[in-house]
This record gives sequence, C-alpha cells and structure tokens, in this order.
Amino acid sequence: MADATTSTITIAAPPERVMAVIADFPAYPEWASQVKSVEVLGSDADGRAERVKFTMDAGPIKDSYTLDYTWAPDARSVSWTLVKGQIQKAQNGSYTVVGTGSETTVTYSLAVDLNIPMIGMLRRKAEKVIIDTALKGLKRRVESAP
Repeated sequence: MADATTSTITIAAPPERVMAVIADFPAYPEWASQVKSVEVLGSDADGRAERVKFTMDAGPIKDSYTLDYTWAPDARSVSWTLVKGQIQKAQNGSYTVVGTGSETTVTYSLAVDLNIPMIGMLRRKAEKVIIDTALKGLKRRVESAP
C-alpha cells in the first residue's frame, strides 16, 4: 500500500457533532460531492455502520466499493479498509477529531491503490482532491446544521 495523503481542517462545532455527521453515511451524497450512493450493509451493537457500500465518481477514480469501519472506543476517530472494489485493490483511511467546546480539528488520511496503473503523483493528486473536497463538504454540513 502506498503512503497515505493527509489533510486537516478546523470546524466551528463540538467533536460530537462532527462525528455524528461522519457517522451518518446515508446523508453522504448530500455533502460529499464524489459520493453518488451509499448503502449500510451492517452495523455494530451501538448502531454505528461497520460495512458500507459506496458508489463514487471522483474524476479519474470512479468505483463501486465496500468498506469495513472500525470505531475508536472514545468516539473520536474512525478508520476503514477496503473489502472489495471494482477498480480499487486497496483503500485505507481514517477521520480523527480533536477538540473541546465549540471548535474541532479534523484530520482525514487516505491511501488508495488501484487495479489500473497510475503514476504515483497522479494518484496522490486524486487522493488530495478527494480529501479536500470531503473536508470542505464536511465543514459546510456540520456548520450549517442547526
């Protein structure tokens, strides 16, 4: 697996609200522009999604894929790994939230490996576009919530 691409954003909301938006997979197509559809295939005893199927279109990367999620006991991070994909052969990612009160820093890390050859520089650029678009969408979604 290639090195991960990572980016961070600050959101004017408490960490719990940020994590609630991250955990609301059915709403992703409303704020994550690359995500076209989402289906939660399985949840844990706390009702958090453990297996989720996505269809996405992120420019050079178009895929239908399934991810397994692992939620941190402190509810301040979630990580995922690829179960299966059409053009992806591996994907590892995570969201980590740090904050108190009304401000939260969110770090998104993503590493994708494709079944098709792609120059490392182009792959990293595609990861960066995915991450930056997702973080900006997350910020807009969280900060516009009542």
